[in-house]
Amino acid sequence: MVGFDPGAKGPAHPPEEAALAGSAAGMVTRAIISPFDVLKIRFQLQIESVSSQRPKGKYWGLFQASRCIHSEEGLSAFWKGHVPAQILSICFGAVQVYRNMRHAVSTMCRSEGVLTFYRGLSPTLMAVFPYAGLQFFFYNVFKNVLAPPPPKSGNSGGSLTSLVSGSGAGMISKAITYPFDLFKKRLQVGGFEAARLHFGQVRSYRGLVDCMVQIAKEEGVRGFFKGLSPSLVKAALSTGFTFFWYELFLNVMRDLRQRRRTDDLTKDLEER
Repeated sequence: MVGFDPGAKGPAHPPEEAALAGSAAGMVTRAIISPFDVLKIRFQLQIESVSSQRPKGKYWGLFQASRCIHSEEGLSAFWKGHVPAQILSICFGAVQVYRNMRHAVSTMCRSEGVLTFYRGLSPTLMAVFPYAGLQFFFYNVFKNVLAPPPPKSGNSGGSLTSLVSGSGAGMISKAITYPFDLFKKRLQVGGFEAARLHFGQVRSYRGLVDCMVQIAKEEGVRGFFKGLSPSLVKAALSTGFTFFWYELFLNVMRDLRQRRRTDDLTKDLEER
């Protein structure tokens, strides 16, 4: 469980509070990091090199890409795909090509079948287990190194330690598993080639292995890490804030529960 501390003293948080805190933490964090997700995906899908020294593609740097997106598409572009991302992220193209998410879902079902929603599943499954495991491993490592002895109350709070530990864990885990994220995005946008032509070159892939081989041949090993910079910023903020907000919301709910119990006890004593 996120934020679980086996050495902490005091009563455990009820499961419903943990679930609510986790959901709230995820929603708040997703809203904060969405712009970095948009930037990361733009870089991931660009066939041309991402380099400020040799700017061949549409995007070649964080600030340049940010200015370009803002000038061409407006501020709201940094939250494109935010709604489907909150519901586990259908794919980047869903709200870029279609009028809205409902229209995207119905059109994709009619034209390509239900299996279209599972494009990129192989690299996702190959990355999700090591990524989640590495996240928790490094989070505990950083927290044990940085955290002072736990207070008697067992209140770990939405602390700076949780933020820093989560950020470090997120960056390391993302860097290790990043190529699988890129493969996933390349496979997910299959079928959107015509709509993406004005962004630059497009490619079609027959599957995961074909995707890996084509990228290696055309773009080199560096192609596997396109968009890594905004992805690391996103991972640091995402994991750090998730742990931070999760523990903060848990402690707020715990304090409210204890205050309610105190008020009830005081009321009972007054009635007697």
